[in-house]
Amino acid sequence: MKNKINVLGLGPGNLDYTLPVVLKEIEKSDVIIGGKRHIESLGKYAENKEYCYINADLQRVLDFIKENRDKKMSLILSGDTGFYSMLTFMRKHFEASELNVIPGISSIQYMFAKISDYWNNAFVSSVHGRNTEYVGKLREYGKIGLLTDKKNTPQRIAEEVVKAGITEATIYVGENLSYENEKIWEMPVKEMMEYERDFEMNVVLVFLQD
Repeated sequence: MKNKINVLGLGPGNLDYTLPVVLKEIEKSDVIIGGKRHIESLGKYAENKEYCYINADLQRVLDFIKENRDKKMSLILSGDTGFYSMLTFMRKHFEASELNVIPGISSIQYMFAKISDYWNNAFVSSVHGRNTEYVGKLREYGKIGLLTDKKNTPQRIAEEVVKAGITEATIYVGENLSYENEKIWEMPVKEMMEYERDFEMNVVLVFLQD
């Protein structure tokens, strides 16, 4: 019998922010599929399970899933399942009826909450391994939220904003969100351009100043 495949959002990182229903599904699973760091973060919830680690070879992961449909499998993803996640890949290879998707708190959502702001009127996207025209969106929306990577750092984002002639804007950087070593910065984009720090895992918000 083919079981439904769980696709589960873990939230921003700390298990305190992972939905109880997600942890219940993980506990009931025979197999956990995910990044090594994410699986290790589950602690007791991942004990006595079979693991399939995700790396660049997604075909291997896909083959594993197809060959093990008789087992209860959970694919765990950081943040929310619906925001730049592997759910896109899964929907290309499986029908919606074959999946059991449970969302999580996205790091963008978490970051807006940390600065006590709302994001229903913001442009949110990712520059993680992709080109996103966010400067024009900042002009249009007045506020943007971005998932970053090693190339598109907070400093580079600030530089691109200033180069476009937007000098009156505030940038917020959230580093290691939800963890004990979480840090949040707020400063003008012109200052961030010259800020000397090699940021760890982070999310960036930029607001036009009123």
